[in-house]
Amino acid sequence: MNVPFVDLHAQYESIQTQIDAAIHSVIRDTAFIGGANNKYVQTFEENFKAYLGIDEVMTCANGTDSLEILLQAFGIGQGDEVIVPAMTWISTAEAVNTVGAKPVFVDIEADYYTIDPALIEAKITANTKAIIPVHLYGQPADMDAIMAIATKHNLIVIEDCAQSHGAMYKGKMVGTIGHASSFSFYPGKNLGAYGDAGCMATNDKAIAETCRMIANHGQKGKHNHLIPGRNSRLDGIHAAILSVKLPYLQKWTAQRNAVAAYYQAHFQNGIVTPATRPDCQHVFHLYVIQTNDRTQVAHELKERGIETAVHYPTALPFLPVYATPETQPSDYPVASVFQHRILSIPMFPELGESQQDYVIQSFSYAGTEV
Repeated sequence: MNVPFVDLHAQYESIQTQIDAAIHSVIRDTAFIGGANNKYVQTFEENFKAYLGIDEVMTCANGTDSLEILLQAFGIGQGDEVIVPAMTWISTAEAVNTVGAKPVFVDIEADYYTIDPALIEAKITANTKAIIPVHLYGQPADMDAIMAIATKHNLIVIEDCAQSHGAMYKGKMVGTIGHASSFSFYPGKNLGAYGDAGCMATNDKAIAETCRMIANHGQKGKHNHLIPGRNSRLDGIHAAILSVKLPYLQKWTAQRNAVAAYYQAHFQNGIVTPATRPDCQHVFHLYVIQTNDRTQVAHELKERGIETAVHYPTALPFLPVYATPETQPSDYPVASVFQHRILSIPMFPELGESQQDYVIQSFSYAGTEV
């Protein structure tokens, strides 16, 4: 049996008629480029705003742009520092660099993989302007503790929700708790377009207006360029696709949670399965286990037709772009250990029970006790 890491074609087949009709509508209307006059973009922004329960949603070209635009909109730049988790995709830190600020890394919680609030205050300086908690793998970060720290030190909180569409923190939708939030709609996300796409969300109308201007060449109205901006617009086809998919997100989340529960119930000794923070809804964008001898295990699973991945093989402080001669594993003890142990196994809504059983059983062939 072959078990893919993710199967986007299976998802397409389940809603093919609606997707094809949406794409044909955009082509018929030649509504290709996003902006204020694109009805497909406007519709998705309204739909996603209602889904989140937030005042403003501003679409853009991709998730990385959404982080950069938000940082710029909040006036963060040269000489400023932004606190980010040590374990995440590089975009979270890279966006900070791009606006001229400095990312400051904080280790993660051992149980939940998200930034450890207990370690944040030690990294705050006079130059610190913001915190970017990442709801990594679909797990909500500890937002109560993070918001309390931010309030105490007058810091901006930008939630990175690239992997957490629909996740809930104590009854609140992630992306609605901080001052603003960033989303990616990369194809493999829980809510994915058919190419790069992203958005920002906030209840702050002034920040929303600035984000819209930045994403559209700094314009407020055609040819009225007020600030330096960029070309970062959501395409009409992606917007139409996202509007088709959004009503299915709750169902797909339930299916992901069912797969996670099945894995949890059947994996035994030798496998550390992911925990879920109390009073929260994990959406399992990724199902990340820990195991000894990851390289050998991944190789054996591949030999049996099972795709795996590592998210992420090197914690950010140890990447060549950020590492310094002074950087030591003891500076980030949790991330430095986990980067060698974590392994992402197949997780998508359409993953069948027979495929799940095959994955579970294959771990014994990979030299891991189950």
